[in-house]
Amino acid sequence: MTPETTVDQWRSILSAHAAITCALERELQDGHGLSVSEFEVLERLVEGECRERRIQELADAVHLSQSATTRVVGRLEGHGLVRRAMCASDRRGVFAEVTPEGRERYDAARPTQRRVLGEHLAPVA
Repeated sequence: MTPETTVDQWRSILSAHAAITCALERELQDGHGLSVSEFEVLERLVEGECRERRIQELADAVHLSQSATTRVVGRLEGHGLVRRAMCASDRRGVFAEVTPEGRERYDAARPTQRRVLGEHLAPVA
């Protein structure tokens, strides 16, 4: 692969990412009052056995900085969709936990997110 081909491929990935992110942002915001980042945080809190996660773990999972993740969690908390709690064994640790309202909002938004992803990532026939 030549350097030019590599750059073209990189630009294609960026373009696809931007198109999908814009479509997701529009659909999630219009239909469910959630940003893409808010949806991703809710999804990470809902999936798996553990319903609470450290802010730093969430940041790593959703590919945001710790401060950006803290702001997202703060917005979600302000809407009653998550709650924060201090770690009992380490006072420096802060956990985020999805609330029943957050679970309901996530459950309503999930089909929208999956539909938009399917529309943009479906194989071309």
